[in-house]
Amino acid sequence: MRIARRSLLTRWQRWRSGPTLRIPHGADDVENTNRRFLLYGVMPLWFAPAVADWVMHRRSDIEHTSGVRESAIHALMMTEAGLPVVAGLTAKVNPLVLSLMGGAALAHGATALWDVSLATDKREVTPIEQHIHSFLEVLPLTAAAFTACLHWDQVRKAIRGGVRADDWKLLPKQRPLSAGYLGAVAAGVGLCIVLPYAEEMVRCVRARRDDRNEAPRQP
Repeated sequence: MRIARRSLLTRWQRWRSGPTLRIPHGADDVENTNRRFLLYGVMPLWFAPAVADWVMHRRSDIEHTSGVRESAIHALMMTEAGLPVVAGLTAKVNPLVLSLMGGAALAHGATALWDVSLATDKREVTPIEQHIHSFLEVLPLTAAAFTACLHWDQVRKAIRGGVRADDWKLLPKQRPLSAGYLGAVAAGVGLCIVLPYAEEMVRCVRARRDDRNEAPRQP
């Protein structure tokens, strides 16, 4: 067991050692077209609606309505979407990663329903915000679907239960994505998702603290 863990750790320590995965310029075959759309279409599409949703929350005065509870649900949904994204960008796509993507997408959808149920009872949720939610809800499923199409052999293995031990291990990609691309994605996530929603949580926590301080004390 220790040898297996050490071997897995060694693989991750050398995860950038393999040749970088690149899409040939002008390639228009189905595989490269799907991969290009997944990497340069689906991923960036996450950023704009995330910022737009944050703006909607701010305009509806979330800190004085649904407050910390809804903001915490937003953090949970970002985690549900973020973990499979990190796995898909850095790890070898196998039955484990595909199962993580599918399970996270279903959990994200269920949490989104919880979020809207809470929000509509506490603050105004406009039709525009609901449309933004619809867009954000479908992105994890879209990413999982395109990934499954690109790795249909691994989908078949997952359906059959994965007979090899490596099918259920988190392994680094043999051909990692470029450092520039991963850095750009990390920067986009930080600027468009982490920072706005961290600001939202801080704002909600401060508002709750101020409300408690201003509440009349019982004699």
